[in-house]
Amino acid sequence: MKKLLNFILIICLFWACKPPIENSPVSIKISPELEAGLTDGRLLMIFSSDKEKEPRFSISDDASTAQVFGMDIENFTPGDVIKLDTSSFGYPIENLKDLAEGNYVMQAFIIKYETFTRSDGHTVKLAMDKGEGRKWANTPGNIYSEAIPFNWTKGATIQLTINQEIPPVEEPEDSKYIKHIKMKSELLSKFWGMDTYLGAHVLLPEGFDENPNQYYPLMVFHGHFPDDFGGFRTIPPDPDLLEDDYSARFGIYGYQKMQEQEAYDFYKKWTSPDFKRFIIIEIQHANPFYDDSYAVNSENLGPYGDALTYELIPYIEKQFRGIGEGWSRFLYGGSTGGWEALAAQVFYPEEYNGCFAACPDPIDFRAFTTINLYDDKNAYYQEGEFRKTLRPGHRDYLGHVSAMVKDMNHRELAIGGPKTRSGEQFDIWQAVYSPVGEDGYPKPIWDKKTGEIDPTVAEFWRENYDLRYIMERDWETLGPKLEGKVNIYCGDMDNYYLNNAVYLTETFLEQTDKPYYGGEVAYGDRAEHCWNGDPNLPNYITRLRYNTMYLDKIEDRLKETAPASFNQQNWTLTKN
Repeated sequence: MKKLLNFILIICLFWACKPPIENSPVSIKISPELEAGLTDGRLLMIFSSDKEKEPRFSISDDASTAQVFGMDIENFTPGDVIKLDTSSFGYPIENLKDLAEGNYVMQAFIIKYETFTRSDGHTVKLAMDKGEGRKWANTPGNIYSEAIPFNWTKGATIQLTINQEIPPVEEPEDSKYIKHIKMKSELLSKFWGMDTYLGAHVLLPEGFDENPNQYYPLMVFHGHFPDDFGGFRTIPPDPDLLEDDYSARFGIYGYQKMQEQEAYDFYKKWTSPDFKRFIIIEIQHANPFYDDSYAVNSENLGPYGDALTYELIPYIEKQFRGIGEGWSRFLYGGSTGGWEALAAQVFYPEEYNGCFAACPDPIDFRAFTTINLYDDKNAYYQEGEFRKTLRPGHRDYLGHVSAMVKDMNHRELAIGGPKTRSGEQFDIWQAVYSPVGEDGYPKPIWDKKTGEIDPTVAEFWRENYDLRYIMERDWETLGPKLEGKVNIYCGDMDNYYLNNAVYLTETFLEQTDKPYYGGEVAYGDRAEHCWNGDPNLPNYITRLRYNTMYLDKIEDRLKETAPASFNQQNWTLTKN
Protein backbone atom coordinates (compact mmCIF):
# COMPACT_ATOMS: atom_id res chain seq x y z
CA MET A 1 0.00 0.00 0.00
CA LYS A 2 2.86 2.39 0.86
CA LYS A 3 4.46 1.78 -2.55
CA LEU A 4 1.10 2.45 -4.24
CA LEU A 5 0.65 5.72 -2.33
CA ASN A 6 4.19 6.80 -3.25
CA PHE A 7 3.46 5.99 -6.91
CA ILE A 8 0.22 8.03 -6.81
CA LEU A 9 2.12 10.90 -5.15
CA ILE A 10 4.76 10.83 -7.89
CA ILE A 11 2.06 10.89 -10.57
CA CYS A 12 0.33 13.82 -8.87
CA LEU A 13 3.59 15.76 -8.61
CA PHE A 14 4.33 15.03 -12.27
CA TRP A 15 1.02 16.44 -13.45
CA ALA A 16 1.36 19.40 -11.07
CA CYS A 17 4.66 20.31 -12.77
CA LYS A 18 3.57 19.47 -16.30
CA PRO A 19 -0.17 19.50 -16.86
CA PRO A 20 -1.47 17.60 -19.89
CA ILE A 21 -2.25 19.58 -23.03
CA GLU A 22 -5.95 18.91 -22.45
CA ASN A 23 -5.80 21.11 -19.33
CA SER A 24 -4.04 23.98 -21.15
CA PRO A 25 -5.40 27.47 -20.45
CA VAL A 26 -4.82 28.47 -24.10
CA SER A 27 -6.76 26.98 -27.00
CA ILE A 28 -6.77 28.01 -30.64
CA LYS A 29 -9.45 27.48 -33.23
CA ILE A 30 -8.94 28.01 -36.95
CA SER A 31 -11.61 29.49 -39.19
CA PRO A 32 -12.85 26.76 -41.56
CA GLU A 33 -11.81 28.67 -44.68
CA LEU A 34 -8.18 28.70 -43.45
CA GLU A 35 -7.85 25.06 -42.45
CA ALA A 36 -7.06 23.79 -45.95
CA GLY A 37 -3.37 23.32 -46.58
CA LEU A 38 -2.43 22.96 -42.91
CA THR A 39 -1.07 19.58 -41.88
CA ASP A 40 2.18 20.37 -40.06
CA GLY A 41 3.64 23.57 -38.71
CA ARG A 42 4.72 25.59 -35.72
CA LEU A 43 2.32 27.38 -33.39
CA LEU A 44 3.58 30.59 -31.79
CA MET A 45 1.70 32.11 -28.88
CA ILE A 46 2.86 35.69 -28.43
CA PHE A 47 2.34 38.10 -25.51
CA SER A 48 3.30 41.74 -25.96
CA SER A 49 3.09 45.03 -24.09
CA ASP A 50 3.62 47.06 -27.25
CA LYS A 51 0.26 48.39 -28.41
CA GLU A 52 1.73 50.14 -31.47
CA LYS A 53 2.48 47.03 -33.55
CA GLU A 54 1.33 43.45 -33.86
CA PRO A 55 2.96 40.98 -31.48
CA ARG A 56 4.34 38.93 -34.42
CA PHE A 57 6.58 41.91 -35.26
CA SER A 58 7.69 42.52 -31.65
CA ILE A 59 9.94 39.51 -31.00
CA SER A 60 13.59 40.54 -30.94
CA ASP A 61 16.96 40.19 -29.21
CA ASP A 62 16.35 43.45 -27.34
CA ALA A 63 15.26 43.72 -23.73
CA SER A 64 11.96 45.15 -25.01
CA THR A 65 11.09 41.92 -26.83
CA ALA A 66 7.66 40.35 -26.76
CA GLN A 67 7.19 36.97 -25.10
CA VAL A 68 6.75 33.90 -27.33
CA PHE A 69 6.01 30.24 -26.70
CA GLY A 70 6.29 27.73 -29.53
CA MET A 71 5.13 24.18 -30.19
CA ASP A 72 5.05 21.90 -33.22
CA ILE A 73 1.78 20.94 -34.90
CA GLU A 74 1.66 17.55 -36.59
CA ASN A 75 -1.11 15.84 -38.57
CA PHE A 76 -3.66 18.59 -38.13
CA THR A 77 -7.11 17.76 -39.44
CA PRO A 78 -9.92 20.26 -40.08
CA GLY A 79 -12.00 20.92 -37.00
CA ASP A 80 -9.17 20.30 -34.54
CA VAL A 81 -8.83 22.68 -31.61
CA ILE A 82 -5.16 23.28 -30.85
CA LYS A 83 -4.18 23.57 -27.22
CA LEU A 84 -0.91 25.17 -26.22
CA ASP A 85 1.31 22.65 -24.49
CA THR A 86 2.16 24.38 -21.21
CA SER A 87 5.60 22.75 -21.27
CA SER A 88 6.39 24.49 -24.58
CA PHE A 89 9.70 26.35 -24.57
CA GLY A 90 9.42 30.12 -24.37
CA TYR A 91 11.56 33.20 -24.85
CA PRO A 92 12.61 35.15 -22.89
CA ILE A 93 10.60 33.48 -20.13
CA GLU A 94 11.00 29.76 -20.65
CA ASN A 95 7.82 28.45 -19.02
CA LEU A 96 4.26 29.71 -19.21
CA LYS A 97 3.77 29.24 -15.46
CA ASP A 98 6.38 31.94 -14.84
CA LEU A 99 4.66 34.59 -16.99
CA ALA A 100 3.69 37.50 -14.76
CA GLU A 101 0.05 38.43 -14.41
CA GLY A 102 -0.92 41.57 -16.25
CA ASN A 103 -2.46 43.14 -19.32
CA TYR A 104 -1.03 41.94 -22.63
CA VAL A 105 -1.78 42.06 -26.31
CA MET A 106 -1.98 38.43 -27.41
CA GLN A 107 -1.72 36.77 -30.80
CA ALA A 108 -1.54 33.23 -32.13
CA PHE A 109 0.47 32.55 -35.28
CA ILE A 110 1.03 29.38 -37.32
CA ILE A 111 4.06 28.83 -39.53
CA LYS A 112 3.08 26.22 -42.12
CA TYR A 113 5.47 23.40 -43.00
CA GLU A 114 5.69 21.50 -46.26
CA THR A 115 7.08 18.00 -46.73
CA PHE A 116 10.24 17.56 -48.81
CA THR A 117 11.55 14.19 -49.97
CA ARG A 118 15.18 14.95 -50.75
CA SER A 119 17.55 13.10 -53.00
CA ASP A 120 19.67 12.12 -49.98
CA GLY A 121 16.82 9.84 -48.85
CA HIS A 122 15.59 12.05 -46.01
CA THR A 123 12.07 13.41 -45.64
CA VAL A 124 11.86 16.70 -43.78
CA LYS A 125 9.14 19.18 -42.91
CA LEU A 126 10.14 22.81 -43.39
CA ALA A 127 8.70 26.25 -44.08
CA MET A 128 8.87 27.19 -47.75
CA ASP A 129 9.78 30.61 -49.05
CA LYS A 130 6.80 32.13 -50.87
CA GLY A 131 8.57 35.02 -52.55
CA GLU A 132 8.99 37.09 -49.38
CA GLY A 133 12.47 35.88 -48.42
CA ARG A 134 11.64 33.18 -45.86
CA LYS A 135 10.46 35.61 -43.18
CA TRP A 136 7.90 33.71 -41.14
CA ALA A 137 5.98 36.79 -39.98
CA ASN A 138 5.43 37.80 -43.62
CA THR A 139 5.22 34.46 -45.43
CA PRO A 140 2.17 34.26 -47.72
CA GLY A 141 -0.17 31.50 -46.58
CA ASN A 142 0.84 31.63 -42.92
CA ILE A 143 -2.18 32.24 -40.71
CA TYR A 144 -2.75 34.13 -37.48
CA SER A 145 -5.27 35.61 -35.11
CA GLU A 146 -6.04 39.25 -34.64
CA ALA A 147 -4.11 40.84 -31.78
CA ILE A 148 -6.41 41.21 -28.78
CA PRO A 149 -5.91 42.79 -25.33
CA PHE A 150 -6.24 40.33 -22.45
CA ASN A 151 -5.78 40.43 -18.69
CA TRP A 152 -3.62 37.39 -17.97
CA THR A 153 -4.08 35.95 -14.48
CA LYS A 154 -3.29 32.64 -12.86
CA GLY A 155 -6.07 30.23 -13.69
CA ALA A 156 -7.30 32.31 -16.62
CA THR A 157 -8.30 30.61 -19.85
CA ILE A 158 -8.41 32.08 -23.32
CA GLN A 159 -9.52 30.90 -26.75
CA LEU A 160 -8.16 32.61 -29.83
CA THR A 161 -9.49 32.25 -33.35
CA ILE A 162 -7.07 32.25 -36.26
CA ASN A 163 -8.91 34.10 -39.00
CA GLN A 164 -6.21 36.00 -40.89
CA GLU A 165 -3.96 34.88 -43.76
CA ILE A 166 -0.91 36.63 -45.22
CA PRO A 167 -1.59 37.47 -48.90
CA PRO A 168 0.70 36.66 -51.85
CA VAL A 169 3.68 38.85 -52.69
CA GLU A 170 3.41 41.15 -55.69
CA GLU A 171 6.27 40.62 -58.13
CA PRO A 172 8.24 43.72 -59.20
CA GLU A 173 7.91 44.94 -62.77
CA ASP A 174 10.71 45.30 -65.30
CA SER A 175 11.92 48.76 -66.33
CA LYS A 176 14.43 50.08 -68.85
CA TYR A 177 17.37 49.47 -66.54
CA ILE A 178 16.16 46.80 -64.11
CA LYS A 179 15.15 43.30 -65.21
CA HIS A 180 13.94 40.41 -63.08
CA ILE A 181 15.02 36.84 -63.69
CA LYS A 182 13.59 33.59 -62.42
CA MET A 183 14.98 30.26 -63.56
CA LYS A 184 14.52 26.64 -62.56
CA SER A 185 17.69 25.11 -61.16
CA GLU A 186 18.12 21.51 -62.25
CA LEU A 187 20.71 20.91 -59.52
CA LEU A 188 18.50 22.19 -56.70
CA SER A 189 15.31 20.64 -58.06
CA LYS A 190 16.97 17.25 -58.02
CA PHE A 191 18.19 17.73 -54.46
CA TRP A 192 14.87 18.96 -53.02
CA GLY A 193 12.67 16.58 -55.00
CA MET A 194 10.57 19.44 -56.34
CA ASP A 195 10.93 22.33 -58.79
CA THR A 196 13.29 24.85 -57.19
CA TYR A 197 13.99 28.29 -58.62
CA LEU A 198 16.67 30.94 -58.41
CA GLY A 199 16.04 34.60 -59.08
CA ALA A 200 17.96 37.81 -59.64
CA HIS A 201 17.44 41.52 -60.10
CA VAL A 202 19.64 42.75 -62.94
CA LEU A 203 20.77 46.35 -63.43
CA LEU A 204 21.72 46.95 -67.05
CA PRO A 205 24.24 49.58 -68.16
CA GLU A 206 23.36 52.76 -69.97
CA GLY A 207 23.39 52.16 -73.73
CA PHE A 208 22.66 48.44 -73.44
CA ASP A 209 19.97 48.44 -76.15
CA GLU A 210 21.88 50.80 -78.44
CA ASN A 211 25.11 48.77 -78.44
CA PRO A 212 24.22 45.13 -79.23
CA ASN A 213 27.86 44.14 -79.87
CA GLN A 214 29.13 45.27 -76.49
CA TYR A 215 29.65 42.75 -73.66
CA TYR A 216 30.07 43.69 -70.04
CA PRO A 217 31.77 42.67 -66.76
CA LEU A 218 29.50 41.31 -64.05
CA MET A 219 29.31 42.57 -60.46
CA VAL A 220 27.63 40.14 -58.06
CA PHE A 221 26.21 41.97 -55.05
CA HIS A 222 25.63 39.36 -52.35
CA GLY A 223 23.34 39.95 -49.40
CA HIS A 224 20.03 39.14 -47.79
CA PHE A 225 16.94 38.48 -49.89
CA PRO A 226 16.23 41.55 -52.07
CA ASP A 227 12.60 42.38 -52.91
CA ASP A 228 13.83 44.40 -55.88
CA PHE A 229 17.03 46.04 -57.00
CA GLY A 230 17.79 48.51 -54.24
CA GLY A 231 19.38 51.94 -54.24
CA PHE A 232 18.50 52.93 -57.83
CA ARG A 233 15.97 55.70 -58.41
CA THR A 234 15.31 57.49 -61.71
CA ILE A 235 13.50 60.48 -60.19
CA PRO A 236 14.59 62.99 -57.52
CA PRO A 237 13.56 62.50 -53.90
CA ASP A 238 9.94 63.17 -53.07
CA PRO A 239 9.81 66.93 -52.34
CA ASP A 240 6.91 66.38 -49.93
CA LEU A 241 8.78 63.79 -47.89
CA LEU A 242 9.23 65.04 -44.33
CA GLU A 243 12.56 64.70 -42.61
CA ASP A 244 11.24 63.94 -39.14
CA ASP A 245 11.64 60.15 -39.39
CA TYR A 246 14.18 58.88 -36.87
CA SER A 247 16.64 56.04 -37.46
CA ALA A 248 17.41 54.49 -34.09
CA ARG A 249 20.20 52.44 -35.66
CA PHE A 250 22.13 55.52 -36.83
CA GLY A 251 20.76 58.16 -34.47
CA ILE A 252 19.71 60.58 -37.24
CA TYR A 253 16.56 62.13 -38.64
CA GLY A 254 15.52 62.24 -42.29
CA TYR A 255 17.16 58.98 -43.31
CA GLN A 256 14.46 58.04 -45.81
CA LYS A 257 15.13 61.21 -47.79
CA MET A 258 18.88 60.56 -47.65
CA GLN A 259 18.29 57.10 -49.08
CA GLU A 260 16.19 58.48 -51.93
CA GLN A 261 18.84 61.11 -52.69
CA GLU A 262 21.63 58.51 -52.74
CA ALA A 263 19.56 56.29 -55.04
CA TYR A 264 18.92 59.17 -57.42
CA ASP A 265 22.59 60.19 -57.34
CA PHE A 266 23.55 56.64 -58.28
CA TYR A 267 21.17 56.74 -61.25
CA LYS A 268 22.77 59.99 -62.44
CA LYS A 269 26.24 58.44 -62.16
CA TRP A 270 25.08 55.23 -63.86
CA THR A 271 23.80 57.11 -66.90
CA SER A 272 26.58 59.70 -67.16
CA PRO A 273 28.80 59.58 -70.30
CA ASP A 274 32.08 58.82 -68.52
CA PHE A 275 30.82 56.16 -66.10
CA LYS A 276 32.10 52.62 -66.59
CA ARG A 277 29.66 50.15 -68.13
CA PHE A 278 28.93 46.89 -66.34
CA ILE A 279 26.09 44.68 -65.12
CA ILE A 280 25.09 44.34 -61.46
CA ILE A 281 23.00 41.49 -60.11
CA GLU A 282 21.35 40.92 -56.75
CA ILE A 283 20.52 37.25 -56.28
CA GLN A 284 17.37 35.71 -54.82
CA HIS A 285 18.16 32.32 -53.31
CA ALA A 286 15.80 32.03 -50.35
CA ASN A 287 15.24 28.44 -49.21
CA PRO A 288 13.39 26.48 -46.51
CA PHE A 289 16.00 27.45 -43.90
CA TYR A 290 16.69 31.16 -44.51
CA ASP A 291 16.44 34.22 -46.74
CA ASP A 292 19.49 33.06 -48.67
CA SER A 293 21.68 29.99 -49.06
CA TYR A 294 25.11 31.42 -48.18
CA ALA A 295 26.03 30.71 -51.81
CA VAL A 296 27.86 27.45 -51.09
CA ASN A 297 27.14 23.75 -51.41
CA SER A 298 25.63 22.32 -48.24
CA GLU A 299 24.52 18.90 -47.07
CA ASN A 300 21.26 20.35 -45.76
CA LEU A 301 20.47 23.04 -48.33
CA GLY A 302 21.84 21.41 -51.46
CA PRO A 303 24.33 22.53 -54.13
CA TYR A 304 23.58 26.25 -54.06
CA GLY A 305 27.19 27.21 -54.76
CA ASP A 306 27.24 25.20 -57.99
CA ALA A 307 23.72 26.31 -58.93
CA LEU A 308 24.59 30.00 -58.61
CA THR A 309 28.02 29.78 -60.25
CA TYR A 310 27.30 27.31 -63.03
CA GLU A 311 23.56 27.77 -63.69
CA LEU A 312 22.24 31.22 -62.72
CA ILE A 313 25.24 33.43 -63.49
CA PRO A 314 25.93 31.95 -66.97
CA TYR A 315 22.18 32.18 -67.70
CA ILE A 316 22.19 35.90 -66.87
CA GLU A 317 25.40 36.54 -68.78
CA LYS A 318 24.03 34.81 -71.87
CA GLN A 319 20.76 36.73 -71.73
CA PHE A 320 22.27 40.15 -71.01
CA ARG A 321 25.61 39.98 -72.81
CA GLY A 322 27.91 39.43 -69.90
CA ILE A 323 31.49 38.61 -70.91
CA GLY A 324 31.10 35.27 -69.20
CA GLU A 325 34.69 34.62 -68.11
CA GLY A 326 36.19 34.47 -64.64
CA TRP A 327 38.40 37.55 -65.07
CA SER A 328 35.27 39.64 -65.75
CA ARG A 329 33.30 38.75 -62.59
CA PHE A 330 33.59 40.45 -59.20
CA LEU A 331 31.94 39.82 -55.84
CA TYR A 332 30.99 42.17 -53.02
CA GLY A 333 28.59 42.45 -50.13
CA GLY A 334 28.26 43.05 -46.41
CA SER A 335 27.51 40.88 -43.38
CA THR A 336 25.99 37.67 -44.77
CA GLY A 337 26.86 39.04 -48.21
CA GLY A 338 30.44 39.65 -47.08
CA TRP A 339 30.83 36.03 -46.05
CA GLU A 340 29.26 34.89 -49.31
CA ALA A 341 31.55 37.09 -51.40
CA LEU A 342 34.67 35.64 -49.74
CA ALA A 343 33.30 32.08 -49.73
CA ALA A 344 32.42 32.15 -53.43
CA GLN A 345 35.90 33.48 -54.20
CA VAL A 346 37.57 30.78 -52.09
CA PHE A 347 35.45 27.85 -53.34
CA TYR A 348 35.39 29.00 -56.98
CA PRO A 349 38.72 30.83 -57.20
CA GLU A 350 39.00 30.92 -60.97
CA GLU A 351 35.36 31.81 -61.64
CA TYR A 352 35.74 35.25 -60.04
CA ASN A 353 38.43 37.94 -60.20
CA GLY A 354 38.10 39.57 -56.80
CA CYS A 355 35.94 39.86 -53.73
CA PHE A 356 35.25 42.78 -51.44
CA ALA A 357 33.94 41.29 -48.21
CA ALA A 358 32.55 43.85 -45.78
CA CYS A 359 31.77 43.03 -42.14
CA PRO A 360 31.61 39.31 -43.04
CA ASP A 361 29.91 36.73 -40.87
CA PRO A 362 32.55 34.71 -38.96
CA ILE A 363 35.33 33.73 -41.38
CA ASP A 364 37.42 32.03 -38.68
CA PHE A 365 35.53 29.76 -36.31
CA ARG A 366 38.01 30.35 -33.50
CA ALA A 367 36.08 33.62 -33.27
CA PHE A 368 32.56 32.50 -34.11
CA THR A 369 31.21 35.80 -32.78
CA THR A 370 32.44 35.43 -29.16
CA ILE A 371 32.86 31.64 -29.25
CA ASN A 372 35.90 29.52 -30.05
CA LEU A 373 34.21 26.46 -31.51
CA TYR A 374 37.35 24.34 -31.19
CA ASP A 375 38.44 25.12 -27.64
CA ASP A 376 35.29 26.20 -25.82
CA LYS A 377 33.00 23.56 -24.40
CA ASN A 378 29.93 25.78 -24.13
CA ALA A 379 28.66 28.41 -26.53
CA TYR A 380 26.68 30.35 -23.93
CA TYR A 381 29.06 30.50 -20.98
CA GLN A 382 32.68 31.09 -20.16
CA GLU A 383 33.14 28.47 -17.48
CA GLY A 384 35.54 28.51 -14.55
CA GLU A 385 35.85 26.35 -11.49
CA PHE A 386 33.56 28.48 -9.36
CA ARG A 387 31.38 30.51 -11.74
CA LYS A 388 29.98 30.83 -15.24
CA THR A 389 29.81 34.05 -17.26
CA LEU A 390 27.39 34.58 -20.14
CA ARG A 391 28.96 35.34 -23.53
CA PRO A 392 27.88 38.65 -25.09
CA GLY A 393 26.13 38.51 -28.45
CA HIS A 394 25.44 42.13 -29.38
CA ARG A 395 27.04 45.45 -28.38
CA ASP A 396 27.19 49.08 -29.48
CA TYR A 397 30.29 51.04 -30.44
CA LEU A 398 30.93 51.85 -26.76
CA GLY A 399 30.88 48.19 -25.83
CA HIS A 400 27.51 48.30 -24.09
CA VAL A 401 25.95 44.82 -24.37
CA SER A 402 22.27 44.45 -25.27
CA ALA A 403 21.94 40.69 -25.86
CA MET A 404 23.74 37.50 -24.95
CA VAL A 405 24.45 34.55 -27.26
CA LYS A 406 22.11 32.50 -25.10
CA ASP A 407 19.28 35.02 -25.54
CA MET A 408 19.67 35.04 -29.31
CA ASN A 409 19.62 31.26 -29.54
CA HIS A 410 16.72 30.82 -27.14
CA ARG A 411 14.66 33.19 -29.27
CA GLU A 412 15.33 30.92 -32.25
CA LEU A 413 14.55 27.82 -30.19
CA ALA A 414 11.14 29.20 -29.22
CA ILE A 415 10.31 30.24 -32.78
CA GLY A 416 11.60 27.19 -34.64
CA GLY A 417 12.10 24.40 -32.14
CA PRO A 418 15.15 22.12 -32.00
CA LYS A 419 15.26 21.16 -35.70
CA THR A 420 16.88 24.36 -37.05
CA ARG A 421 13.59 25.74 -38.43
CA SER A 422 13.45 29.30 -37.07
CA GLY A 423 14.70 30.96 -40.26
CA GLU A 424 17.06 33.04 -38.11
CA GLN A 425 20.81 33.68 -37.94
CA PHE A 426 22.33 30.97 -35.74
CA ASP A 427 20.00 28.38 -37.28
CA ILE A 428 21.07 29.17 -40.83
CA TRP A 429 24.74 28.89 -39.89
CA GLN A 430 23.93 25.47 -38.50
CA ALA A 431 21.89 24.47 -41.55
CA VAL A 432 24.62 25.50 -44.00
CA TYR A 433 27.68 24.23 -42.14
CA SER A 434 26.48 21.06 -40.36
CA PRO A 435 26.28 17.49 -41.60
CA VAL A 436 22.83 15.95 -41.90
CA GLY A 437 21.67 14.32 -38.69
CA GLU A 438 20.03 10.91 -38.49
CA ASP A 439 16.59 12.55 -38.49
CA GLY A 440 17.35 14.41 -41.73
CA TYR A 441 17.72 17.80 -40.07
CA PRO A 442 21.03 19.63 -39.49
CA LYS A 443 23.16 18.06 -36.77
CA PRO A 444 23.39 20.66 -33.97
CA ILE A 445 26.70 22.41 -33.42
CA TRP A 446 25.59 22.84 -29.82
CA ASP A 447 22.62 21.98 -27.65
CA LYS A 448 20.21 24.83 -28.34
CA LYS A 449 18.95 24.80 -24.75
CA THR A 450 22.20 24.45 -22.80
CA GLY A 451 24.88 25.63 -25.25
CA GLU A 452 27.05 22.49 -24.94
CA ILE A 453 29.22 22.26 -28.08
CA ASP A 454 29.56 19.04 -30.09
CA PRO A 455 33.27 18.83 -31.05
CA THR A 456 32.64 16.34 -33.87
CA VAL A 457 30.30 18.81 -35.59
CA ALA A 458 32.79 21.62 -34.97
CA GLU A 459 35.44 19.57 -36.76
CA PHE A 460 33.11 19.12 -39.74
CA TRP A 461 32.55 22.88 -39.80
CA ARG A 462 36.30 23.53 -39.76
CA GLU A 463 37.12 21.22 -42.64
CA ASN A 464 34.31 22.45 -44.86
CA TYR A 465 33.39 26.08 -44.06
CA ASP A 466 36.03 27.79 -41.89
CA LEU A 467 37.30 30.13 -44.62
CA ARG A 468 40.53 31.13 -42.90
CA TYR A 469 41.36 27.52 -42.09
CA ILE A 470 40.61 26.36 -45.63
CA MET A 471 42.76 29.09 -47.18
CA GLU A 472 45.62 28.27 -44.82
CA ARG A 473 45.26 24.51 -45.28
CA ASP A 474 45.18 24.73 -49.07
CA TRP A 475 47.34 27.81 -49.71
CA GLU A 476 49.94 25.94 -51.74
CA THR A 477 47.38 25.23 -54.48
CA LEU A 478 44.74 27.85 -53.64
CA GLY A 479 47.06 30.82 -53.06
CA PRO A 480 48.10 31.33 -56.70
CA LYS A 481 44.42 31.43 -57.69
CA LEU A 482 43.54 33.97 -54.97
CA GLU A 483 46.47 36.34 -55.35
CA GLY A 484 45.19 39.92 -55.44
CA LYS A 485 41.57 38.86 -55.05
CA VAL A 486 40.87 38.92 -51.29
CA ASN A 487 39.79 42.23 -49.73
CA ILE A 488 38.12 42.42 -46.30
CA TYR A 489 36.68 45.41 -44.39
CA CYS A 490 35.23 45.53 -40.87
CA GLY A 491 34.51 47.98 -38.09
CA ASP A 492 36.61 47.37 -35.00
CA MET A 493 33.46 47.69 -32.88
CA ASP A 494 31.26 45.47 -35.00
CA ASN A 495 28.01 44.87 -33.12
CA TYR A 496 28.34 41.09 -33.49
CA TYR A 497 32.10 40.92 -32.75
CA LEU A 498 32.81 39.93 -36.36
CA ASN A 499 36.06 41.90 -36.35
CA ASN A 500 37.63 39.22 -34.13
CA ALA A 501 37.55 36.64 -36.93
CA VAL A 502 38.90 39.25 -39.37
CA TYR A 503 41.89 39.89 -37.07
CA LEU A 504 42.73 36.19 -37.05
CA THR A 505 42.31 35.93 -40.81
CA GLU A 506 44.49 39.00 -41.39
CA THR A 507 47.26 37.44 -39.31
CA PHE A 508 47.27 34.45 -41.64
CA LEU A 509 47.02 36.50 -44.83
CA GLU A 510 49.94 38.74 -43.87
CA GLN A 511 52.11 35.67 -43.33
CA THR A 512 51.43 34.20 -46.76
CA ASP A 513 54.13 33.83 -49.36
CA LYS A 514 54.53 31.99 -52.64
CA PRO A 515 52.42 33.99 -53.24
CA TYR A 516 51.71 36.82 -50.83
CA TYR A 517 47.92 37.28 -50.87
CA GLY A 518 48.23 40.79 -52.32
CA GLY A 519 44.85 42.10 -51.22
CA GLU A 520 43.65 44.44 -48.49
CA VAL A 521 42.30 44.22 -44.94
CA ALA A 522 41.10 47.44 -43.32
CA TYR A 523 39.20 48.46 -40.17
CA GLY A 524 36.90 51.32 -39.31
CA ASP A 525 37.74 53.08 -36.05
CA ARG A 526 34.88 52.57 -33.57
CA ALA A 527 32.71 51.58 -36.55
CA GLU A 528 29.76 49.29 -35.96
CA HIS A 529 28.18 46.71 -38.24
CA CYS A 530 28.43 46.97 -41.26
CA TRP A 531 31.49 49.13 -42.06
CA ASN A 532 32.52 48.58 -45.68
CA GLY A 533 35.78 50.39 -46.24
CA ASP A 534 35.39 54.17 -46.41
CA PRO A 535 37.13 55.92 -43.48
CA ASN A 536 35.88 59.38 -44.44
CA LEU A 537 32.10 58.98 -44.51
CA PRO A 538 29.62 57.69 -41.92
CA ASN A 539 28.35 54.15 -42.24
CA TYR A 540 24.78 55.27 -42.90
CA ILE A 541 26.02 56.77 -46.17
CA THR A 542 28.64 54.24 -47.27
CA ARG A 543 26.23 51.33 -46.83
CA LEU A 544 24.20 52.91 -49.65
CA ARG A 545 27.20 53.02 -52.00
CA TYR A 546 28.25 49.38 -52.38
CA ASN A 547 27.77 49.54 -56.14
CA THR A 548 30.36 52.30 -56.56
CA MET A 549 32.70 51.87 -53.57
CA TYR A 550 35.13 49.37 -55.05
CA LEU A 551 35.25 50.51 -58.66
CA ASP A 552 38.74 52.03 -58.43
CA LYS A 553 40.13 48.77 -57.05
CA ILE A 554 38.24 46.76 -59.66
CA GLU A 555 39.64 49.04 -62.34
CA ASP A 556 43.19 48.33 -61.14
CA ARG A 557 42.43 44.62 -61.16
CA LEU A 558 41.06 44.72 -64.71
CA LYS A 559 44.15 46.58 -65.93
CA GLU A 560 46.27 43.76 -64.54
CA THR A 561 44.19 40.81 -65.69
CA ALA A 562 41.86 41.67 -68.59
CA PRO A 563 42.84 40.67 -72.15
CA ALA A 564 44.06 43.30 -74.60
CA SER A 565 40.71 43.30 -76.40
CA PHE A 566 38.99 44.68 -73.31
CA ASN A 567 38.19 48.41 -73.55
CA GLN A 568 39.59 49.90 -70.36
CA GLN A 569 37.83 53.23 -71.00
CA ASN A 570 34.26 52.01 -70.78
CA TRP A 571 34.77 48.41 -69.56
CA THR A 572 33.30 46.67 -72.59
CA LEU A 573 34.39 43.86 -74.85
CA THR A 574 33.24 44.12 -78.46
CA LYS A 575 32.09 40.95 -80.19
CA ASN A 576 30.82 40.66 -83.75
